[in-house]
Amino acid sequence: MSYMLRALELSEKAVGLSNPNPPVGAVLVKDGAIVGEGFTGPPGTSHAEKNALEAAGEKAAGASLYVTLEPCSHYGRTSPCVDSILGAGVERVFVSILDPDSRVDGNGIAKLKEGGVEVHIGDMADESSRRMEAHIKLVSTGLPFVTVKFAASLDGKIATSSGESQWITSELSRTIAHKMRSQSDSVMVGIGTVLADNPRLTARGADLLHIGRQPIRVVVDSNCRIPPNSALLSEPGETIIATTTKREDINFPESVTVESFPSSAKGVEIRKLLEFLGQIPISSVFVEGGSQLIGTFFDEDLVDKVMAFIAPVIIGGTSSPGAVAGAGAKFMSEVVRLDHVEIQNLGADVLVSGYRVRD
Repeated sequence: MSYMLRALELSEKAVGLSNPNPPVGAVLVKDGAIVGEGFTGPPGTSHAEKNALEAAGEKAAGASLYVTLEPCSHYGRTSPCVDSILGAGVERVFVSILDPDSRVDGNGIAKLKEGGVEVHIGDMADESSRRMEAHIKLVSTGLPFVTVKFAASLDGKIATSSGESQWITSELSRTIAHKMRSQSDSVMVGIGTVLADNPRLTARGADLLHIGRQPIRVVVDSNCRIPPNSALLSEPGETIIATTTKREDINFPESVTVESFPSSAKGVEIRKLLEFLGQIPISSVFVEGGSQLIGTFFDEDLVDKVMAFIAPVIIGGTSSPGAVAGAGAKFMSEVVRLDHVEIQNLGADVLVSGYRVRD
């Protein structure tokens, strides 16, 4: 049995739950048997290592710990995990990847070794790096990890010529999309999507109830045109309205924050918005539309990942909007390419996902 694989499975439970902490999984093994497991909980609660140690109790002494990310060595909302590991008498620690957070960045490994713990690094590193991609990008660049998601017809349209867009894809695809929302720190749309669809922008579904929170909703609204009775403004959780023109004549609920940003030719300067979100900290942004906002993200090279739901329908029409607007590529040498592409059948629909190729 791969104990690191089990730790990765546990880390999946922390995705969308643990922010601002990374989604970590941990397994304690002694005499060939798992004696404790854990994953990082909501902010202010124990990290994966401490949860596994608590589950193991006295059996942690002399055990081996498998953890998907280097244990923390600094004080935050909780005490350092390294101290707990040393105090429990763990003999060996298998770390999948180092934590690039400047507060850790090898310090956790060094303290474990100083305490006489045998340390191994690199087991399933590619898989753990993928699981930690949002955390890694945020602490390395100060910017959140950006995923663009859209639902389109086979000919790349996201609405009919009249603007109707509900529903292009199947209920199964929409259920999967709700899970994606729940695993992101924030969901972002442009004001055009709000005016056209009046979305709630919440993660819904019985299997998502364990998350206990909604992703922060972000509306890019340069001229602050959002109607006060918009559905998303009355939903549980926080909403950020990003604008260049702050209005004082609208009384928003307390859960709504209006933030002003520098303007560009396309409206709100998106990079400045991402920098602001990174400072909160928000480590992941799930951009759901519309096509102009998505186009801006691509034009400014701010997309990390694409999740495209494709339905086997043809909409047609030169005036029917496509999934990605903006300036786009002038030459084939400028097109956006994806790698690590995966294709998943969702009934009649197809989900195509991949990562933005960068030189």
